[in-house]
Amino acid sequence: MTDMGQSDTVKADRVVVRTCPLCEAGCGLEISVRDTTVVRIRGDMNDVFSKGYICPKGSTLKQLHEDPDRLRQPLVKRDGKHVEVSWEEAWEHVERGFTQVIADHGRESIGAYLGNPGAHNLSAMTFNRVLLTAIGSRQRFSASSVDQVPKQVSAGFMFGTAISVPVPDLDRCDYLLMLGANPYASNGSLATAPDWPGRLEALRARGGRIIVVDPRRSRTAESADEWLAIRPGTDALLLAAMVTAVFEAQRAQLGDHLAGHVNGLAEVQEALAEFTPEAVARVVGIDAVTIRRIAVELCDAQRAAVYGRIGTTTVSFGTTASWLVDVLNAVTGNLDIVGGAMFPLPVASGPTTRGKPGVGKGFRTGRGKSRVRNFPEALGEFPAALMAEEIDTPGPGQIRAMVVVGGNPVLSTPNSEQLDKSFASLDFMVSVDIYLNETSRHADVILPAPSSLYRSHYDLALLNFALRSVANYSPPVFDLPPGVPDEWEILAKLAGIVQGLGTNVDPDTIDDISIRSLIESTVRDDTSVIAGRNPDEIYQALSSPENGSLRGPDRILDLLLRIGPFGEGFGANPAGASVAMLKQHPHGVDYGALIPRIPEVLRTPSGKIELAPAELIADLPRLRASLSADPDAMLLVGRRHLRSNNSWMHNIRVLVKGKPRCTLQIHPDDAARLGVVNGGAVRVTSRVGSVIAPAEITDAIRPRVVSLPHGWGHNLPDTRQSVAHEFAGVNSNVLTDHEAIDPLSGNAVLNGIPVAVTAESV
Repeated sequence: MTDMGQSDTVKADRVVVRTCPLCEAGCGLEISVRDTTVVRIRGDMNDVFSKGYICPKGSTLKQLHEDPDRLRQPLVKRDGKHVEVSWEEAWEHVERGFTQVIADHGRESIGAYLGNPGAHNLSAMTFNRVLLTAIGSRQRFSASSVDQVPKQVSAGFMFGTAISVPVPDLDRCDYLLMLGANPYASNGSLATAPDWPGRLEALRARGGRIIVVDPRRSRTAESADEWLAIRPGTDALLLAAMVTAVFEAQRAQLGDHLAGHVNGLAEVQEALAEFTPEAVARVVGIDAVTIRRIAVELCDAQRAAVYGRIGTTTVSFGTTASWLVDVLNAVTGNLDIVGGAMFPLPVASGPTTRGKPGVGKGFRTGRGKSRVRNFPEALGEFPAALMAEEIDTPGPGQIRAMVVVGGNPVLSTPNSEQLDKSFASLDFMVSVDIYLNETSRHADVILPAPSSLYRSHYDLALLNFALRSVANYSPPVFDLPPGVPDEWEILAKLAGIVQGLGTNVDPDTIDDISIRSLIESTVRDDTSVIAGRNPDEIYQALSSPENGSLRGPDRILDLLLRIGPFGEGFGANPAGASVAMLKQHPHGVDYGALIPRIPEVLRTPSGKIELAPAELIADLPRLRASLSADPDAMLLVGRRHLRSNNSWMHNIRVLVKGKPRCTLQIHPDDAARLGVVNGGAVRVTSRVGSVIAPAEITDAIRPRVVSLPHGWGHNLPDTRQSVAHEFAGVNSNVLTDHEAIDPLSGNAVLNGIPVAVTAESV
């Protein structure tokens, strides 16, 4: 779709183009503006990546910007109620609260949770780490451990960094096997590209085939050539059996391009040999003949790729399944080839482009353990599912204060009712958020970030996973209102206060310290384009009036662009990438399609792909034990919708109006067996909770599986989201179990949850 804009009731006096910051797609927007009012938003036909495509969410930046429920002044809790205060008073409350907690319990008593919107936010991507460092606690949590972290952990073990994630070369692929992904509803994930539906349709139009593995016949499955209705949580077994089928057919073919660059092929074959298609078929729910056929088709296809997403990561074998996706890509000869699974080449400097090409320190987890359950860290944080126990359990290091940045874990993390009670018991809490929502209602101070239309934008995180090497910089659409701090200034000042520098700390001081630290580490890197240069010279080049007197995120971005693989290099490549150059190309710059990157992309100590990491091989006995699972158990899975964005877009009426979407999908056979009627109330009960939802009887879900969408449950008191409250729905995470965690990554198990389902009498 190319135009989801509003009608021109007011004539625009200027048009601004920018990249949509709402999801991983990175679609270009054309925003028509009159004074300080958005007149219309539609797709930017000239965007180098999206070429006019826009989903329904993109046009609602206008409604989000104008939402009367969006916070515009800080809130402080007084006598149990949130009241508006000045920024000066809010900062004073922040200082008093943290000073008291640190004096009473120490810095380790402060926890931090970073929400999903931060991944789409240049301010958060550049200053969240500054804040975490200033807090000085290991008690760090984020939305990553209810989402994608298993894929990053498996990629780290195999290729050397958590960013080394192969993506399907969708535009040149002719056979795509997708597991647990529904890009027609959510676009691609950890595989950044606008208009995944259009790209999938183009694949089929050129004669390619798409196979979708999913417990639900999703919109994506309906459009595919074949739907394989897998039992939830068994993707790792299916993938292991496919790898074994490839070896048994004597079709394993790494390809000449990987010769000498792979360790562990024989070890993988031996370790997976027991997982034959026949051995897994009963539990997986897919017959052995089909498993063998798909495995051989991957070998026969000229250009094939295997792609797994949320359905493969938010399960108890998330990391093992993520590993086996890339093992299958490798043994079928489809890793690092055009049209297969390839490594992105981001324009801004990142972990896969810094350092010595082809070798590095590698990746590991467990550099720390959680206080209560002794669970190992991954990617510098602990599982979000552990937050409640770290708050509730007395002893040294007990969390007594929280900082939550752009997150709503009360709706999005396991055993939500438990976490809700835990947050209520804290001594002090600060939220950086645009809404008074189910989580921020517990905050003593809420610091509202300005609308995204007041901020510059660059997808610093997500372009690490892009299907093309593209760069789009977006200046703010509007100037910040007087007295309103930018989001990076909020994060920087919060960092300064919690570090003990007082309420008068200048965000510019924190900014200067941060950029100088980055410069100094870069010039010390012998492999950097500015190795050995004078740090003051680089600082002046970044900060000079001739360069726009850049500050904050824009200055950090400028450094990363200029030292990146296409960068200006501070004079080494005058036509190269920089913020100034991208400002001259408002529709973006496309540096081309994916290119083979083995061995240069590797950052493992051996300088090779580790096909059989010891940590993954060690998880196989647990996988073997899952073969005894009851194939008739009732299991719960989540689902996404094109008009939803986790929990935080439900206050936009145009997105939530219409047919109710927070329903329990159930197969007709199960409905008949349980006495459930369409639209009738159904109780779903797990080990930790129970909810009641209206039934939606459909054959688009396999028997013995039910589905509730993620991100709903807006019926808690003391919030200010009037539209979301009107369309409240039920919170599926009341049912998810905080004790069910993927042991390798710490990711929560949000899919494949054992439940009991009963019809509720009227």
